Amino acid sequence: MSLLLFHPLSLSFIVQLNANFPKTIENLGDSISSELEGNPPLWVTRRPGTHGQEVYINNAKILMERSNFQSKVIAGGDVKTQVLHIINEVLEPVRSNSAEMPIYSPNAFEFLNQSENLDLGVHRVRIFRQRIVTEKKEEVFKADGRYTFLIPVEEGFRPSPRPEKVDRVVIDGHVIPNHVLFTTPTPHNVPYETLAFTDNVKVTVSFLKEHDKVYVQSNTMIGDAGHPTGVVLAEIIKPNIPVRNGVVHLIQRPLMVVDTTVKDFLEEKKDGPVYKFYETIRDFGGEIMSTISHLRDVTLFAPSNAALEEPGVQKILQNKERVKEILNLHYVKERLPLDKIKNKSVSQVPTAADRKKLYFNVLQEPSGNQIVTVEGGGVNATVVTANIAATNGLIHIIDRVLGVPYTTVLDKLRTDPMLNSTYYLGQRQGFNDQLNDTTTRFTYFAPRDYAWNVAAVSYPSTSKKIFMPEFSYHTKQILERHLVIADEAYTMAKLKEMKHNDTIVLPAARDSLKLRVREYSEKNLLVLRAHTRSIPWELCLFILKPGAISLRLDDKYDENMIRPETFGYQIEWEGNWIRVFRPDVECTNGIIHVIDAVLLKDSDVRVTGTASVISLESHLIMILVAKWLL
Repeated sequence: MSLLLFHPLSLSFIVQLNANFPKTIENLGDSISSELEGNPPLWVTRRPGTHGQEVYINNAKILMERSNFQSKVIAGGDVKTQVLHIINEVLEPVRSNSAEMPIYSPNAFEFLNQSENLDLGVHRVRIFRQRIVTEKKEEVFKADGRYTFLIPVEEGFRPSPRPEKVDRVVIDGHVIPNHVLFTTPTPHNVPYETLAFTDNVKVTVSFLKEHDKVYVQSNTMIGDAGHPTGVVLAEIIKPNIPVRNGVVHLIQRPLMVVDTTVKDFLEEKKDGPVYKFYETIRDFGGEIMSTISHLRDVTLFAPSNAALEEPGVQKILQNKERVKEILNLHYVKERLPLDKIKNKSVSQVPTAADRKKLYFNVLQEPSGNQIVTVEGGGVNATVVTANIAATNGLIHIIDRVLGVPYTTVLDKLRTDPMLNSTYYLGQRQGFNDQLNDTTTRFTYFAPRDYAWNVAAVSYPSTSKKIFMPEFSYHTKQILERHLVIADEAYTMAKLKEMKHNDTIVLPAARDSLKLRVREYSEKNLLVLRAHTRSIPWELCLFILKPGAISLRLDDKYDENMIRPETFGYQIEWEGNWIRVFRPDVECTNGIIHVIDAVLLKDSDVRVTGTASVISLESHLIMILVAKWLL
């Protein structure tokens, strides 16, 4: 006879298991039968950890260095082998709240049927049980195997029409087959297919962990008339209830059911994932909440509770006018699903804040996952939970408050994926070092990577030498032309106000910088077909009138399309008008204006040979190359 013992750390509690031979960690299977009445299974989970494989029994982690302890004991004249494993929390079976009606090792349906006799605290699950019976889905919860069951509690079925929306497909969306997922060992934000993953409807569920809370989110990737696409988020309010065919988690509301507005989502739960953002809108936003409520299509970028607790944000909250502008940065008046950003259908979008836009970047992780970042007011935030569906739009939860700078100019250059070349060149001869000085105010006209690529076509010899180490002195001089050092940092609006005789003279790090500034409406767009029919439509040139802005070359132009009035800026240097692609990127010690061209002359780096004449054909090549670099 052999025994397997699990001993919770610092607690006098032992689970004794029958085994025909000692179960060392290496020999543990997917589950083990315990010696409790009814022999309820203990579920085994293995996952990679920082110091090798981690093993869990239900939700308890085996402390590897203190386990696999084997000993011999004599009982009734028999010599027994026992193996002791130390775990970090108590294993709790399903317990009846009545000694007269004991319940041993129920399956998920028996759990639901007997829920009133179980120790579930204040929670009740009668409505969901009724829907299962009405829709004749009992067998799903009775089936043997390995399942994760997500059971919404009574409180989550308000408003009253919600129960009727829990049909057979929605019930299937609450069951994950072939996986017993306890909260601690389950990886963050990894999708698992549900029973509602069929040819017609495809629904996954993932677990999200934020501080001391765990959420589940259903993602209806492919829906139908009764099951809209998008994410529904629910907090797990009583986790890790083991049953004979898996594990049950009680959740705050049904998954898959989209029946609330953006406003409803914000205020739905007092300690919800973005409730602090709701409180900020309520206390400082004036009519913003009313505006969001009445919009038919809106996308809200909602900072997490942790983002609102940052010290810099708390300081800004004391300035009510500034707060209102910051809040307006966080929503746009259209539905913007994450896929539209990932496939680069959109790279920037106007916000409700006056003359302010959001800019998007898609980053590829080594694992192949895509991370979407959004910048507003100079702050880069990562989308941590996307596509939360509402009846009038979408919510994306982000990890920072937009418009509240937290990085220096140097840190912004280092981390911005659009400014890699400018940062790289600035590392030459210590040019970048000064940009970390918080006692100085900088205004940096920083060329984005696209601008350096265009410069390589326009000035091939000069551009090539700029990137060569032996020409670092010249590179530094060119960058100094782009950097204004003064007592204050200049927004584009401020620069526009400053112009005298149509020209602004700014104290650059190298001599002075003479510019002209103009604002334009992005509706003022003239699209011309290339003069030769041999060039296909998608490669047409977009010729700009003064004040106009270029489109991507693969955009289709519809002169009858209604477009919102949005504005941008251009600067003129040495006779060339240059688009300010991202104005007013705020930092703690200055402002960056991301521009579409390098302030570069062919004479900046002396080269031998005859300068080449730039023909119409080379202009065409330049624009076509730029198109593929966008």
